Amino acid sequence: MDHSGHGMDGMNMDLPPFTLSRGLEFGGDPFFLVGCLLGLGLYGWAVVRLRRRGDTWSVGRTAAWALGVVTVALVMCTKLNDYGMAMFSVHMVQHMVISMLSPILLLLGAPVTLTLRALPAAGRGRKGPRELLVALLQSRYLRIITHPAFTIPLFIASLYALYFSPLFDFLMESRAGHIGMMVHFLAVGLVFFWPIMGVDPGPHRPGHVMRILELFAGMPFHAFFGIALMMASEPMVDTFLHPPSSLGIEALSDQSAAGGIAWAFSEIPSVVVLIALVFQWHKSEERQSRRADRAADRNGDKDLAEYNAYLASLHARSR
Repeated sequence: MDHSGHGMDGMNMDLPPFTLSRGLEFGGDPFFLVGCLLGLGLYGWAVVRLRRRGDTWSVGRTAAWALGVVTVALVMCTKLNDYGMAMFSVHMVQHMVISMLSPILLLLGAPVTLTLRALPAAGRGRKGPRELLVALLQSRYLRIITHPAFTIPLFIASLYALYFSPLFDFLMESRAGHIGMMVHFLAVGLVFFWPIMGVDPGPHRPGHVMRILELFAGMPFHAFFGIALMMASEPMVDTFLHPPSSLGIEALSDQSAAGGIAWAFSEIPSVVVLIALVFQWHKSEERQSRRADRAADRNGDKDLAEYNAYLASLHARSR
């Protein structure tokens, strides 16, 4: 099938050769543009609501959320979205950012915690938005879709089952299909990293060691996928088989570049998440230590006194 004029209703035919400055020009995809503006606006509203009633909210969390939204906007609301319909390498940048970097930054913003704190509680016997969110967080449905037995296979299938099946070509035939695929990548990334990050409350809250194991269970498959694309001797995806001549690229070398991007990117989230987990672990140990110190202060070192008395009684018995 010839895809030389394919993508976004033939708009790719006259794309000039790719440069970073051309790729980062404003493209204004309406779906993601509205989503990003809503994301920033609602988060800002919630922070202001907390501050007005005298509560604090971490500047770091706000910055992480804003940076997460900006990364989504950079790959979806610029000309990268146009080039991503015609170039496998640019598409892979979009995929990696929106599925592995943006979700981590958004989750570090603790949006669920912020929402729970910002929404007012409904009156007794009534159910408002806050109560519905709490019910969702405790639901069996969420317990299933955040369990590693579900998230890890989904994370892996989003690569292999999509790219190496006719579904990818079908979705890439239209702008709506492409946007739907990117929404899917973002959702899968959020579901995969949510229990691992452990910032927001959720039904699946493993310990720090389990979180690290979950992280490393998914990451190598991205590296293998990247290596498979780099080592292939022929183009593996029909969509990018005939890039527009105006781009001046060759399909196989562009696929190899896409593989390199997938391979290299698999390391980035691992490092970011590991740093976040080690920091959380340290904070958790500090909190436990402070709690133990406060408990000791409250009972006047009663435990220590009892232990000393026990030792003294042993000593008296042995004489």
